[in-house]
Amino acid sequence: MSKRAAVAVGPLGDGDRARWELLARGYKAFYETELADAEVERTWRRLVAGDAVHALGARLDGTLVGIAHFFFHPTVWLADACHLQDLFVDPAARNRGVARALIEAVAAAARERGAARVYWHTHTGNATARALYDKVARHIGMIRYDLALEAASGT
Repeated sequence: MSKRAAVAVGPLGDGDRARWELLARGYKAFYETELADAEVERTWRRLVAGDAVHALGARLDGTLVGIAHFFFHPTVWLADACHLQDLFVDPAARNRGVARALIEAVAAAARERGAARVYWHTHTGNATARALYDKVARHIGMIRYDLALEAASGT
């Protein structure tokens, strides 16, 4: 990959499956989460179907080096919102505009859909990503809480 290569962002295709999995597992490892093979396969199928959840890939010199997963949802007070759920760039391709290009492409998809905003979360200690995020978006000071729910048992 040359230092001056332009970032090309577009949908993922069948030929991206192996490289996508490597990046997706890298993302999950960063957040200390492991995925079973069945979960990876289910997620891939949902992403390429593009019905409820969407994916974009970023390429440098034809190699998939970054991924973004996102979805749209209604809001109470505004038009729909776009949640950028996952964003990951191969460590070897960082600081080359890949993450910014993915964010811009998700924002373009959100504009096309008529969404009011794109938002995302990151860990407070993710200083590298936050340095970019502070340039492209505004941190509004929200803190996220999660209430884990037990899966409903089938009877």
